[in-house]
Amino acid sequence: MNKQVADVIVVGGGVAGLSTALQLARRGKSVLVLEQGQLGSGSTGRAAGLLGQLRGTSASTKMLMDGVETVLELERETGEEIFLQTGSVRVAATPDRAQEIVDLVEMGRAIDFDITHLTASEVDQKLPYMKTDDLLDACYCPTDGHLQPAELVSAYVKWGRKLGVEYRTQTRVEKILVEGDHAIGVQTGDGPITCGALVNAGGPWSYLIADSADTVLPTAAIGHVYLTTRPDDEIQIDRLSPGVRDRENRIYSRPEAGGLIVGMYEAEPEQYTMEDLPADFDMALMKAARDDIHVAMLIYSAQQRFPWINERTAMTITTGIMTFSPDGKAFCGTMPNLQGLFHCSGFSGHGIVQSPTIGVIMAELICDGKTNYDLNEIEADRFFEMSGYLDRKEIADRCFEMAGNYYGRVEGKTATER
Repeated sequence: MNKQVADVIVVGGGVAGLSTALQLARRGKSVLVLEQGQLGSGSTGRAAGLLGQLRGTSASTKMLMDGVETVLELERETGEEIFLQTGSVRVAATPDRAQEIVDLVEMGRAIDFDITHLTASEVDQKLPYMKTDDLLDACYCPTDGHLQPAELVSAYVKWGRKLGVEYRTQTRVEKILVEGDHAIGVQTGDGPITCGALVNAGGPWSYLIADSADTVLPTAAIGHVYLTTRPDDEIQIDRLSPGVRDRENRIYSRPEAGGLIVGMYEAEPEQYTMEDLPADFDMALMKAARDDIHVAMLIYSAQQRFPWINERTAMTITTGIMTFSPDGKAFCGTMPNLQGLFHCSGFSGHGIVQSPTIGVIMAELICDGKTNYDLNEIEADRFFEMSGYLDRKEIADRCFEMAGNYYGRVEGKTATER
């Protein structure tokens, strides 16, 4: 018989929720994970899996540096092969992007992150299948790579089960149960389940979960698409080729089974209203036609850096839904109006890479009420009751604008600081 009480209930079986459940169990908590589909079947299952540690701030970069160590620990504990350390290259073909790289290399070195400048010829040696003759600067992070989403899910679950985590799939949370100013559990189709703390890790559905407790979580559901080329004898792509980020062309890439994954953060992505989707919606079944406008834009942008990619290239297309926030940062922690409900959402396309450290952070917040990490950028209540962040349409508009500027904006020091 399924238990109807737990120390902590985690709503959502993606990597953020699974990592949180594992870290809570390591601290001796009884944990129940509730997932409306299959574990890892939402945004996690549609992820490209790049693990890039370099971010626009030192706090964000440090979190991801620690995450690599957590992934290596996962591999040792479970025997799963999760992480392929290929290194990654960020390229710049405009003066603004070149200055962006200078700023980020300076920031990275200040926190002892392993990062170096590369010349165009050095990039060409590492990535002979990529256009490099227009590059003004580039940087190389040798400790980056990519994660295999399915293997990451498997590792979290394998270790979690060993520690007593219960995973209940095909279980929809109908609403959060509230008593006074405290979340005390959830209502499911099988009845109520009570808990001492509740984690909202519902991905693109997370704002609906928050709504059921009269709490506004300012996230929105944004479409994402990437292509995977099939192996081609004329285009040799080594499995250890570095990942690439070309923010001017809004693309990222990494090797995959002899081919190349190329994804895009486009200026006008597709938007979704999660409450309008059918109850049996399965993200794993999403498909995008080759003549879809978002696919066409992706192929065009990919061709700017990889000229051999075009409409006739043999490829598969993967599409899914990301959970964006108005500033592109996650929401981790509680809101002032409701105790016991911890949000863990809004990863803006980076849930895979952030999940190892996010699990640690969430477990510390739930068990200790604090964490040693700098949470200024990802505090759950940073927009609480602020004008412009309460109305669902305004929130969606802000998130859409952020998603459109995600790769468009320049990181590092801002133009006014230069």
